[in-house]
Amino acid sequence: MTSSPVLHCDPGRLIRWAWRDHRANQLVEFAVALPLLVMFVVGIFDFSGAFTLRQKLTNVTRAAARAGAADPASDLFQPSAPPSASVNDMFQIIDNYLIANQINDCGISVGGFAQTPPAMWTQSNNSNGCPGSGITITINRAYYFPEAGGAPAATANCYPTSSGSQLMVIGTCVSIQYAYQWRFGRVASLLGATSGLPSTITATAVAMNEN
Repeated sequence: MTSSPVLHCDPGRLIRWAWRDHRANQLVEFAVALPLLVMFVVGIFDFSGAFTLRQKLTNVTRAAARAGAADPASDLFQPSAPPSASVNDMFQIIDNYLIANQINDCGISVGGFAQTPPAMWTQSNNSNGCPGSGITITINRAYYFPEAGGAPAATANCYPTSSGSQLMVIGTCVSIQYAYQWRFGRVASLLGATSGLPSTITATAVAMNEN
């Protein structure tokens, strides 16, 4: 019978034998690499989801801005609600697009818009199980920008840029802010890391009014 090297050896041989035994290395390496692998996989799905949502919101804001810019400009200084025909057109485009692309519309309605003087319309809603702060839609039918250089990148609130002494162009600005729940941040926090990820995905588009 062959004797066990563990039971019948001196301490020096025992230490050398244990040092050469690599049977547990794979388990230790896997335990160390697993959290990083999980964070990597979650990050791929999370950032691809955010990018896809951003692209879809960009598409619908552009479509809505173009539709609003093509409508009559008689509502630019409409003093009171309900929303004008152009705002209703833009709402229908946004809502139908969200539903068609399986994005929760958060219970938005055409009657949910609030008007601020004279041609700014906003709506925020987070019903229907919408994540976080839900959705905020901002429409400015009297968004103006300098003629030289074309329409600049508008901010999320669709406030017009400074006019200065330049000739101004009036357009329609549409902005959508949509809450996005990141799983990557929670996984990173388990590893002691922090991530300053935005709580909302924002897309804004501007089109020059045609009428």
